[in-house]
Formats: sequence, structure tokens, C-alpha cells
Amino acid sequence: MPRLSEVIAELDALWPPERAESWDAVGTVCGDPDAEVTRVLFAVDPVQEIADEAVALGADLIVTHHPLYLRGTTTVAAGHFKGRVVHTLIKQDIALHVAHTNADTAEPGVSDALAGALDLRVVGPLVPENNLGRICELDRPETLADFAARAAKRLPATAQGIRVAGDPGMTVRRVAVSGGSGDSLFDAARAAGVDAFLTADLRHHPVSEAVQRSSLGLVDAAHWATEWPWCEQAAAQLDEISDRHGWDLRVHVSKTVTDPWSFHHTSPGAPN
Repeated sequence: MPRLSEVIAELDALWPPERAESWDAVGTVCGDPDAEVTRVLFAVDPVQEIADEAVALGADLIVTHHPLYLRGTTTVAAGHFKGRVVHTLIKQDIALHVAHTNADTAEPGVSDALAGALDLRVVGPLVPENNLGRICELDRPETLADFAARAAKRLPATAQGIRVAGDPGMTVRRVAVSGGSGDSLFDAARAAGVDAFLTADLRHHPVSEAVQRSSLGLVDAAHWATEWPWCEQAAAQLDEISDRHGWDLRVHVSKTVTDPWSFHHTSPGAPN
């Protein structure tokens, strides 16, 4: 069985920490470098539900996309929900490793996994300077409504579902995708000449301005849903590494929905 330090070295080769944004908090949060690793759990969020799942699974390592302490902390007291996660992991000898913006810009990265989940053909990066997002082509043209239905069918279900801005009957041949928050990439999507852009966390004012400026169709999925496919991609990458080294790791992907929204109601009509 490999030691934690050996597994982390391979993960850092996949997602080099130096490629993370300066504001990000990636890398190993807790864990003994000399501890043996036999079972690994991948998840989007390092929340208590995932820590408890790792305990029940008998995992030695959790790899998440989102950081536990993005802005730092002065305490890991168990009276705080993040501190409780740390206490759970340390008591159970479970390590936690984070690959965030360094996984966004990796090759393959988060947006490659999103494109793969939608069965799209990647033709290049949306932002070449930092390899962010992907420009993709469909095998055959479809309407924006059909493309949104494709996203709803192939991405994990969430309370939000899929929101769309644009003409539902417009023809979509070429699209951009970016896992996670993407309304800062509208200019890049327009410059790329795509018909639609699928991402998450789209806000009212940027979307309102975007639909006035061009016919670009906007498809807004839940943040968690656009990044969950990376867990499956990352797990497959670690499986391949394990086979190559003869480690016999057991690698799992959490299917626990940690999207924070739990339900929504549809308005019966427009206000008077």
C-alpha cells in the first residue's frame, strides 16, 4: 500500500499546486504523510456529510474540489462546523486534500469533465492564457431548448435544475462550457463565436446585459452539478495511477448531493 505522501505526489502531478490562483487554498489540509492509503473518496465539498461518508466507507483519504478553509482560520474548534470536519477526519485518521483552481486549468481539468458528461467534443480552451473553460462542438445541431434538456439529463439533479436565457428555438452547433462560476467569461464566450455557454452561478445583471449585447444562449446549472463530473474523471485518473504502480487502491466517488439548495417553488405567474 502507498503512503499518503506518495499518493499526494501523484495528485500534485495531475493538478500542480503552483497553477492555483493566488487567492486559492489548495493542497493537503490534514493527514500523516507516512500513513498508508488503501481507500480514497472523491467529492466536490469538504462538508460533514462527506466526512461521515468517508468514515462509513473506511476511506483513508478524501480528495475534494472545494477548499475547507478558503480564507484561512484561527481555530479548528469542533464547536464550529468546519472545525467539526477537521476533528472527525483526524480522529478517524482520514486525510483531506484539495484541488481547486489548479484542477480548473489542468489538462484534463474540470471543464473537460463537464464537456465529457454532456458528450461534447472539445476543440480548445475558452481562455487559452490560463487553459480555463472549453470550446466544444456538438455532433449535430440542436435547439437551445434541446441543449438545455441534454444538460438536465446528463448532469446530476439539483433543486435548481437548469435555467436558460435566450431563444429556445435557436440553433446550437458550437458551445462553451466552464465548470463553476462563469459569468466573468461572457466576453470570452462571445469572442469565441459560440452559440451557447453553459456554466453556473449566473447573476441577474451580467445575464441581463449579456442577452442585450448578443444572441448568445446562456445555460445556467447548479455550481455543484457542473463540477461533480470532475470527481469521476479524477477518480479514473487515480485508478490508472494505482494500476501503474500496483497500489491496488479502492477509489470511490461520492454521490451525496452537497449542493446547498434543497428545493424551489415555481411562481404561478408574473407580478401584476
